[in-house]
Amino acid sequence: YPGIIFRADRDCGDQILRVEHLSKKTDDGTALFNDLNFTLDKGDKVAILAKDHLAITAFFEIISGEDTNFSGEYIWGQTITKSYLPNENIKYFNGDDNLIDWLRQFSAEKDETYIRGFLGKMLFSGEEVFKKSNVLSGGEKVRCMVSRMMLTNANCLLLDEPTNHLDLETITAFNDALKDWKHVAIFASHDHTFTQSIANRIIEITPHGALDKRMTYDEYL
Repeated sequence: YPGIIFRADRDCGDQILRVEHLSKKTDDGTALFNDLNFTLDKGDKVAILAKDHLAITAFFEIISGEDTNFSGEYIWGQTITKSYLPNENIKYFNGDDNLIDWLRQFSAEKDETYIRGFLGKMLFSGEEVFKKSNVLSGGEKVRCMVSRMMLTNANCLLLDEPTNHLDLETITAFNDALKDWKHVAIFASHDHTFTQSIANRIIEITPHGALDKRMTYDEYL
């Protein structure tokens, strides 16, 4: 059974994330979202909704620092450390490292036993850790990315469709880990049960601003 446990090296301070007038257009000028304004608080587990999933992915790419082509601004608090699980992870797997070497590049601690421990939590054991990172299935890649997240000990988790490609047991383990999580999470998921059981705040991003409600997913719907 997968062992997903997120730990944070430090607690979040009072300043988490402030988003001001954040807007993003596609290359052809279509607004994905426009004039988003909100401030996150300690303990927020926010489900991000949008009519178009491109808007959600664009939002995550901006706040994770991967996309700089937008208007408006976002400001992270000084105590915040982020770990990002992108919807599309191909660029992380273009080398032919084995899984130990692949994961080691993201770790301050280089010891093989330590690295194997995080791979083992995601059910890579024995000889499997010597698989090449560029031959993995979609589900195996996501499991590697979750191992990477657990290594970072960040206090803010950014999760764009974390349940994609995962089997039911791993989804359940992920769900349990996030229910137990005491820090900040910002996530998007098509999985109704996942969203309903984790989110305490819903932010829907639209071309006309943000709809922001402190409630469960079912209450929002």
